[in-house]
Amino acid sequence: MDDRVIAPDGTPLAVQRRGSGPPLVLLAGQANDHTWWDSARGDFARTTITMDYRGTGASGKPDVPYSTPLFADDVVAVLDGLGIEQADVYGTSMGGRVAQWLAIRHPHRVRRLVLGCTSPGGRHAVERSAEVRRALLRPDARETLADLMYTPGWRATHPGPYRTLGDPSMPPHARKHHLRASDQHDAWDALPGITAPTLVLHGEDDRLTPAVNATLLAQRIPRARLHIFPAARHAYFEECRPHASTLVEDFLTTAS
Repeated sequence: MDDRVIAPDGTPLAVQRRGSGPPLVLLAGQANDHTWWDSARGDFARTTITMDYRGTGASGKPDVPYSTPLFADDVVAVLDGLGIEQADVYGTSMGGRVAQWLAIRHPHRVRRLVLGCTSPGGRHAVERSAEVRRALLRPDARETLADLMYTPGWRATHPGPYRTLGDPSMPPHARKHHLRASDQHDAWDALPGITAPTLVLHGEDDRLTPAVNATLLAQRIPRARLHIFPAARHAYFEECRPHASTLVEDFLTTAS
């Protein structure tokens, strides 16, 4: 079922619901719409809820500054619009940054939290190398991004199309606002206040968001659990299926 929710500032947000059972909000990476989750969402035995961030997909694309706290407030608007008081939340990449603020600012709305291939942001985060940054500015940046997402061996048997390389329909202003929102994220000081049980996941060979950030998050968030996928890159949640999805499902259904 597809829905339309209006954010407090009037921006329309496209929402997609699939499956049945307890609600699980899946949050995509920077400059991506809900199709980021196409390959994995069927792995979860629950109602999966995705959204097109403002600036992407079928959502509104206002030319105003975006931020990860603003995206988190948009998620709350989605939950309110669907009549959901509390949900599990699984955010990857920028979606993990958004999920942090959701759990910090709206703790009663998050039952359990999963943070994948993400970072705390700010001066405590370990950023990608200058070499990777330069490569992402080259004309063949889409090929570079695919290489950062997946290992060569996996790509050899999974030729795509890949749903994690960005929403091609985004206008330039929205792409700029997404980049700035992700780059300016800094939840470090507030992370110890997260009360939801938390699982942190990351690919060992992630050069887009180095895996040491997963350790920082797990150390900073009280009682957080950590799992690193050997040799995996940024899109571990797709390449390491079904193992990654099973870990999440087990975490969400464990009593304590």
